[in-house]
Amino acid sequence: MISQRSIISTITAKRTWNALGGIHPRLSRSTLSLVVSNGRRPTPLERRQFHTRPSVQAPAGVSPTSVAEKLSLAGKVTVITGGARGIGLTLAETVAGLGSDVVILDVLQPERELSELEKTYGKRIRYYRMDVTSKPGMDAAFASAINDFGRIDNCITSAGIALDKPFFEHTWEESRRLLDINVLGSFFSAQLAAQQMVKQGNGGSVVLIASIAAHCAIPAQCVSLYGASKAAIKLLGKTLAVELAPHNIRVNTLSPGFTATSMSRQFTEIQHVFQTTPPLKRIGTPEDLALAVAYFLSDGASYTTGAELAVTGGLHNGRIEV
Repeated sequence: MISQRSIISTITAKRTWNALGGIHPRLSRSTLSLVVSNGRRPTPLERRQFHTRPSVQAPAGVSPTSVAEKLSLAGKVTVITGGARGIGLTLAETVAGLGSDVVILDVLQPERELSELEKTYGKRIRYYRMDVTSKPGMDAAFASAINDFGRIDNCITSAGIALDKPFFEHTWEESRRLLDINVLGSFFSAQLAAQQMVKQGNGGSVVLIASIAAHCAIPAQCVSLYGASKAAIKLLGKTLAVELAPHNIRVNTLSPGFTATSMSRQFTEIQHVFQTTPPLKRIGTPEDLALAVAYFLSDGASYTTGAELAVTGGLHNGRIEV
């Protein structure tokens, strides 16, 4: 016969376990009752079982979703300005590989044959000529893309140019062109994409491509105005993130460091700087940026907006060597 005291002790113990999520399956209720009612010390095995953390169930309404599923862009349409070559083209392939249809907007023809890319990824990839220094031209290119694809879910602003020359040698004309392309081009591309996202009513994601030059001076290069233009993009990402949040449109920025592209290969005399200056002791590749952008665009980043990610091999933090 089990005494009243033993029953109360057993009920108390059960309530304790229930509060923690239930009796661990390795420790039966009968075993727990015997341990408590007999007043003896539990064996080492029983002690290990008793203190094993009980399994925790996911809250109601939350289903286990794999990382791959969260990164999927299936059924979405991604617009990429400056997507005909270099970083922009790599990002076009990245989003196509994740299941997105792709709209490439560029003043240049794509370096790759798009029909071959469509076969590789099984997604629609279309090119529309667009000059980001012409607002009417931008309006027409976006309108054509929306007419053909029906929607815009993501936008990456990768169109940009660099200007490497001493501060005192900058001219008005080339400086104005740089600002028109890098700042106004990105600003109005984001605006046109966001306007369509608002019409659709289910949010979206914008990734603005900034630069390490937005963080610090660059070794062996004089890029004062270029850096200023990319710093503008970095701050633009933060302000747009706040302004567009009520529409569930997320805006984040990405700052590449030295990256091996056709543009960077033109600087033949400082290739050794690209390879040795970053703390990680190598130049970056466009593929180094792929997963960062994939995260920003995906549902896995649904609570991430106004963030800035520098992918520079650590160079934006400085150097210890002299």
